[in-house]
Amino acid sequence: MRLDLALCRLRFVRARSAARRLVESGHLRVNGVRVERVSREITVGDVLTIPRTSRVLVIRIEALPERRGPPAEARECYSLLDRAGTDPLAAARDSNGAQG
Repeated sequence: MRLDLALCRLRFVRARSAARRLVESGHLRVNGVRVERVSREITVGDVLTIPRTSRVLVIRIEALPERRGPPAEARECYSLLDRAGTDPLAAARDSNGAQG
């Protein structure tokens, strides 16, 4: 499944155009590798690092959604890998840029 379509169906963005902007910004990673092409194929087991406004989400794809359904249905297709905020990639940074 294309990365932009998966982001939309998993409800991380509202539209594929928003997914395109997110991917082309260069901040999204698949299996630790920076991705800049929306056509990148993803599969079950891939780990996505998704920047959000206040934090970074690290998820593993458990299933590829068939449609953009309700949020509960989308949440069944991935698992959060950093629930406690202990992953150094997802650690918050203070105003000086230092991790904290």
